[in-house]
Amino acid sequence: MSRPGAVPPRSPAVARLRRTRRLMTLLFASATAACLVVLATVAVRIDAESRRSGLDHEVGSRAVGLSRAVWFDSGTLHLEPLREDELAQGSQVLAVLQAAPGKSPSLRNVVPARSALPDRDRLDRLWRTVLEEQQTVLVSAPSANGGRLRWGAAPVWDGDRIGAAVLVGTELARSERDHGVLVRWLALGCTALVCCAAAVGHLLSGRAMRPALLALEQQEQFLAEAAHELRTPLATLRLVVERGGSSDEALRLVDRLSRLVTGLLARARMEAGAQRAELVPLRLDQLVETTVEELPDHENVTVRSEPVVVLGDPDLLAQAVRNLVENAQRHGGPAGSPVEVTVTPGLVAVRDHGSGVPAADRERVFTRGVTGSTTGGSGTGSGTEAAWGTGAAAGTAAASATGTASGTGATSGTAAASGTGPAAGTGTASETGVAPRPVAAPGTGATPGTGAGLAIVRWVAELHHGTARLADAPGGGLVAELRLPPYPAHASSSSSHEGPGTVGA
Repeated sequence: MSRPGAVPPRSPAVARLRRTRRLMTLLFASATAACLVVLATVAVRIDAESRRSGLDHEVGSRAVGLSRAVWFDSGTLHLEPLREDELAQGSQVLAVLQAAPGKSPSLRNVVPARSALPDRDRLDRLWRTVLEEQQTVLVSAPSANGGRLRWGAAPVWDGDRIGAAVLVGTELARSERDHGVLVRWLALGCTALVCCAAAVGHLLSGRAMRPALLALEQQEQFLAEAAHELRTPLATLRLVVERGGSSDEALRLVDRLSRLVTGLLARARMEAGAQRAELVPLRLDQLVETTVEELPDHENVTVRSEPVVVLGDPDLLAQAVRNLVENAQRHGGPAGSPVEVTVTPGLVAVRDHGSGVPAADRERVFTRGVTGSTTGGSGTGSGTEAAWGTGAAAGTAAASATGTASGTGATSGTAAASGTGPAAGTGTASETGVAPRPVAAPGTGATPGTGAGLAIVRWVAELHHGTARLADAPGGGLVAELRLPPYPAHASSSSSHEGPGTVGA
């Protein structure tokens, strides 16, 4: 059983962490395997070269030693020492090639048998090589019976010419067998080490992931507790309002606040990766109309819509539309300025009649945490509530004088009015929502905040594989566009009826 408050096992964030853990294990094992393969390859080649060098030294030394034990006397080759020489007795294959000038060599003193020697053609080539190089020759050649041997042929001089050659052979099978045993042990050892490395890497990556998993668990627990703590007073408030017989407007505001809390918690879960967005087919035109109707000041907002079906999250899209419209109302000109909302296939356009935002700042306003350091015109594209239209009551010194502060940009989009005081500067706000930078005075608390109005719109658009941007409106003002990919299903021809399989607003 899972612990209370634990991150669900199918959480996208947990799934990503598990994929990362498997990837780290694979990379750790792969790196270890690559290093071991390189080391094993080097070891195998060194062993092969070492064994080959050892065999060459053995057969070459035997051939040279035996060639010095025999001699010519008046054209006669004396082989008697070979019967008593320890080198001859310890050789696996031994033979003497003797030839007169211009003739093929003949075999003498063959040990153990003729079948242990190479065939006649190879013997002739070996003899010619000894005559050409006039030194000990080392070659690999099969015997007549199929065995693979390493041969050493050392010349025996008869005066100023080579009259014979001592041929010594050693089998390669034993050396190759020992080399094969080494290769097998290396393969088994490397496989075992790779498995151990994978296990160790898996354990280490698991330990490294524990803090992240714990943080996800704690975050999800916090979100669950926050949801409970926020929804409980809202439910109590609704009961109090209903019992008191208050207006429908108050109930509507309570419902809206509940939806905002739900949307904020859902967005926090999705941004943390603890939850996926559930996109369903829905009527975008109905969603926009309903969202605008729920706004407290929607008398100056007109909506023109066509039946449009998109694949999206109703709460997130409603929040994006709400942010665009409220931003246009707050920063798109004097209070009560008209705002037009147009819904066409794949597009929600919100137009205001403000003086606009400089083109260089139109991407910056979609960034979270934009501060009020940028000055310029007002308009829908003013971005976050922190950057434009968020006024502070400048000129209200804590210790002195007279000061009058009217209006707060946080709620109405107008900056603080003027005020005077001995230690305070003066500041004048614009009706358009662009507050001049207040002249800071002791105790004014005039600090530009941070906001995420249009940043949330951009995030929602990207979550739905769409885009959000600002553009100049014909005749003045700005247009904030939220583009969404159209759903392939056909929408209903009437905006008052839902299409089959779609969710209404």
